[in-house]
Amino acid sequence: MLYRFGFVSHALNLWDASPAKTLTFSRYKEMTNELRLEKLKEVTEANLNHTIRTLHYNIGHEIELYRMSSSIVPLATHPEVIWDFISPFKKKFSEIGHLVKKHQLRVSFHPNQFTLFTSPREEVTKNAVIDMEYHYKMLEAMGIEEKSVINIHIGGSYGDKEQTLLRFYDNLSMLPQKIKKIMTLENDDKTYNTEETLAVCQNEQIPLVFDYHHHMANLSSTPLEEMLPAIFETWKNRGMKPKIHLSSPKSEKAYRSHADMVEAEYVKPLFDMLRPLQTDIDFMIEAKKKDQACLQLVNDLSKIRGMKRVGGAALEWQ
Repeated sequence: MLYRFGFVSHALNLWDASPAKTLTFSRYKEMTNELRLEKLKEVTEANLNHTIRTLHYNIGHEIELYRMSSSIVPLATHPEVIWDFISPFKKKFSEIGHLVKKHQLRVSFHPNQFTLFTSPREEVTKNAVIDMEYHYKMLEAMGIEEKSVINIHIGGSYGDKEQTLLRFYDNLSMLPQKIKKIMTLENDDKTYNTEETLAVCQNEQIPLVFDYHHHMANLSSTPLEEMLPAIFETWKNRGMKPKIHLSSPKSEKAYRSHADMVEAEYVKPLFDMLRPLQTDIDFMIEAKKKDQACLQLVNDLSKIRGMKRVGGAALEWQ
């Protein structure tokens, strides 16, 4: 079994390399029209350059998984700003795609918690579609949309999970099919647990990104070991390895918050369940220390009997 590991957005081991530099709408409004576009392009170019730097860092450290920042383009979906962020940066997007394809990296996006399809408010659903389209346009400009995913949560329950899920199915029909084809769903730490999310994924033929920390904070009635084969089955249509999110609680009191690092002892019970399944799996680390936490966890897990480190961020369990 091959286990690969990656991290989210910002490589902390690189100096000044955030791919999520921002321009607030308040600041934008204070500018002249000419300066507005100039500033939008300036920040976007910096974020694209930092994404490229991070990819080179990953390649050098043999980190084959990477979640790109959703904030590469400032104010991309703001209704009073929406602008053409593709044309001026075709070469940059193409360069990112070239690196991803050449080095066979697995990249993804994870829009924020406001991108959901459960709201009774029509404008929320319309904004969710706009945000999904924004992420898709970037992947398309990179030429990697067929090999990538855009991951979201189901959303809130609004006091009635069954009725809300019916609304979710209805609202999801507003999403263009080409985007739905590459989306994934993740179990939540408060509302829709693993079992409930799995049922939705099976109904809609959407892969499930399993989050272990969320699962432990929001347990299902069915034991995890019984659900794992079905979770992995949801990835078959995409022809991709299953993906799992890993993080540790910040503390018992702040259980749902992510710690700086990932404690190997916290995730070890999951690996004990995974071993009999003999499945290659990719793991996204969602710790505050990002790349540092990723590399440290790989080092810690490599000490488990039978685990062999076969790359900068890859383990083979014999």
